[in-house]
Amino acid sequence: MKKKTPSIVEPIVPAQIREMAKLSVQSDKIPRARVCGVCGSHYVPGSGPQPTEDLCWVCRRLKISAWRDSDQQPSAQE
Repeated sequence: MKKKTPSIVEPIVPAQIREMAKLSVQSDKIPRARVCGVCGSHYVPGSGPQPTEDLCWVCRRLKISAWRDSDQQPSAQE
């Protein structure tokens, strides 16, 4: 009995679909941790209105609270 020579096998999934699948998985990767500009702790940047802001979630909340307090002070003095 003769051995069969291996035939060239074409891929089942087209190359274009495989490339699209690779790109879709890459967007699911976790972003690298950054350092907070105020307290120096490490944080993972999230999406939001200001994704370039270098603040961890604690410093961001403190900043929002400070804005809220400064907006309320003039109305209390009047």
